[in-house]
Amino acid sequence: MTDTTVPPVEQSRRVDHRGLAEPDAKPPNIATVSGRSAEFDAAELTTRQINLELRRLLHAEGVTEVTIQNPGAKHSIAVGLLTRCRIRINGSLGYFGCGLVDGAEIHITGRVGWSVAENMMSGVIVIDKNAGSLTGAALRGGDLVVRGHVGARTGIDQKGGTIIVGGDTGSMTGFMMQRGRQIICGDAGPGLGDSMYDGQIYVGGKVASLGVDCVEAVLTPADDELIDRKFGIYGMQRPDRFRKFVCGKKLWNYDNLEPNERKLVL
Repeated sequence: MTDTTVPPVEQSRRVDHRGLAEPDAKPPNIATVSGRSAEFDAAELTTRQINLELRRLLHAEGVTEVTIQNPGAKHSIAVGLLTRCRIRINGSLGYFGCGLVDGAEIHITGRVGWSVAENMMSGVIVIDKNAGSLTGAALRGGDLVVRGHVGARTGIDQKGGTIIVGGDTGSMTGFMMQRGRQIICGDAGPGLGDSMYDGQIYVGGKVASLGVDCVEAVLTPADDELIDRKFGIYGMQRPDRFRKFVCGKKLWNYDNLEPNERKLVL
C-alpha cells in the first residue's frame, strides 16, 4: 500500500503570490500594523524572515507603507517587490538589496553593498549614504538616487531609467550602457562609458579617462531641464557645470554583416 502522507518539509511549503515555492512559509508576524502602515524591527530576524514579513504585510495585510528598523546590513533584502508601496529602511543593507523591484518607492537611510537595485524595472530608490560597486546593474527603469559615493561599474549594462550620484563614481561607470541616463555630481574614474551603445552620462567633476567609443557631446537646454527637474524632485543641489558623454557609435557598425551572416544571406 502506497504511503500518501505528505512529509513534514512539504507541509511547511507553500506557493506565494508570484507562483514560487517558499521552503520556509512562516513569517515572524512581529510587525505593528496601523491602518495601511506597518513597522517592524529586523535586528533578530534572518534575511528570509525579513522578506517573508515584508511580503505578508504587502500581500496579505494590504499594507502600503512599511518601515524596517535595524536591518543589520543583511543581504538580499526587499528583493522582487512587484507592487506599488513605500518602504523605509532605517539602517544599512548588504549585497543585492532591492533588486528586481517594479513600482516600489524605497528610502534607505544608511549604506548599501554591491549590486543594489539590480534589474530594477520601475519605482524610486533613494540611498542617503554610499553604495558599493555595480550600483544599478542592468537597471531598466525608474530613478536610483545615491546621495553619497558609489563604487566601480555603476550602471553596467543599464537599459533605461536614471541613476543619480551625489558624489564620485569608480572605474568603468556606464560600461556597456544601452539606454537611460546617469548624472554624476562628483568625479568619474577611468573608463567612463566604455563600450556603451546608447544613453547619456553627465559628469559634474573630473573624468579620469573615457572608455572605448565614449565621446563628449554638447550639453543642450533639454539636458539642463532634465537635470534641474530631477534635482528638484530629490532636493539636491547641482554642480555649476556638467559635461555630457555619449556613444561615438564607431565601435559597432550594424550596417555591415559579419562574414558568417553574409554567407547565409547570399
